Amino acid sequence: MKKTHMKKTQTTVDRGAYVLFTLAVVGLGWFIAAANTGIAYLALGVDVIPIVTGFIGCLVFVIVLRFLHHAWWLAVLSLLPAVFVLVGSVEYAPEAALDSRGVHENVRITADSADGGSDHRFTLVGRSGELKETLNYGGDYPPWKVGDRIEVVSDPKNVVPLEAASDVDSDGQLGALVMGVAGWTAITLLAGRRGFVRRRAGRHPAFEDID
Repeated sequence: MKKTHMKKTQTTVDRGAYVLFTLAVVGLGWFIAAANTGIAYLALGVDVIPIVTGFIGCLVFVIVLRFLHHAWWLAVLSLLPAVFVLVGSVEYAPEAALDSRGVHENVRITADSADGGSDHRFTLVGRSGELKETLNYGGDYPPWKVGDRIEVVSDPKNVVPLEAASDVDSDGQLGALVMGVAGWTAITLLAGRRGFVRRRAGRHPAFEDID
């Protein structure tokens, strides 16, 4: 019985250049996270701007990672840490602003404008009377009800919306951002190694190729 040996096409790939490419993609991930956090600071109170720019940045990273890996599966996997990067970079700035300059006040909830709906706007009364801002909650089951006493944090510059003090967690958002960047970094280093091997072996990416 004759044995047939398949010969794979070997392609010359510069290892040093590929290492630099890999490090450049790592730097790109860090830049996207840092830049979007900066944009969120500049656009405090207008969350849609960093959400859009962050989404575009994450999409760019996924596409560049696909070229580095020379396959799709790690690029798709990078969407998981991308969620942490997006949420962390968008939410950290306003919560850090409330942490640093916010005014804490104990208030009582006196009314809820939702009237059975899901768009809750709670009217608050503090020591000096009714607050101009309402505590907003989008959902069917808010954690507060009329008559509750809670602590809120308001922005004296009226840029960042008022929040319940228990919901302000800038450290948690920073942690999410760092976790996302760390995930991107680990995936990028793996993509660089596997991409170098794939290109040198002459293998071509395909949606069904998960090796």
